[in-house]
Formats: sequence, structure tokens, C-alpha cells
Amino acid sequence: MEKVKSHIGKENYKVIIESQSGNILIADEPVENGGKNLGLSPFELIAAALSACTSITVRMYADRKDWSLTDVNTDISVNWDKANNKTIIQRKIKFSGNLSDEQKNRLLQIANVCPVHKVLTNSILINTEIF
Repeated sequence: MEKVKSHIGKENYKVIIESQSGNILIADEPVENGGKNLGLSPFELIAAALSACTSITVRMYADRKDWSLTDVNTDISVNWDKANNKTIIQRKIKFSGNLSDEQKNRLLQIANVCPVHKVLTNSILINTEIF
């Protein structure tokens, strides 16, 4: 189970996030939403999680197969359609290296089973309590 803690004080809307392994990052809102754009917005954090997991999963698979994948680039957007209560995530992936079309298609299949992709496409339950 992954775990993070966060803290927000009086400074609009800067959030300090710390992982259980001790890594720290800052989340914030863009200036147009009242923040100072000091870090990724919450929706950018969702896109970043999918981007990182996709890239890592594809890299691990290509390395195990000893394929000549030199780079993986992703372009991910997250759009929350409030009117229809629907989230649309657009993910584009570019594989660089000496790869056949068959290998690229297999890497696309692997990208679609990265753990964060699975989390985002399955039912999600959020239990909230005061501590």
C-alpha cells in the first residue's frame, strides 16, 4: 500500500506532500485559480502518475526483452467533464529506437496494463475519516 501525507497552511494553495519513503513535492494551483503555481496542480499529479507508470512499465518490459528501446515519451491530458460527470484521459506515447511495428504494438499493450492505468480504469472506492 502506498501512502502519502500532506499539509496546507495559510499560504494559498500550496500543499506539501511527503511520501512514506521520505520524498517531498509541492502541489499548488495555477495563478488564475488563486495559487502561485509553485508545483503541479492536482490534475497534473494524476497525469504525472500515469505518465511515470506508463514509461517505467514499458521500459522494464523492453529491458527484459532486450529490445533497443532508447526513449519513451508520453503526452497526457486529464479533462474532467463536470456536466457529464466524466473524466477523459488522453494518452499519447512515442517509442524511439530500433523497434519493429510488432514490438511497438506490444509495448502499447504493455502500457495499457501498467498499475496506474489499471487503478484509473477500475472502480475506485475512497473511504474518508477524521483523525
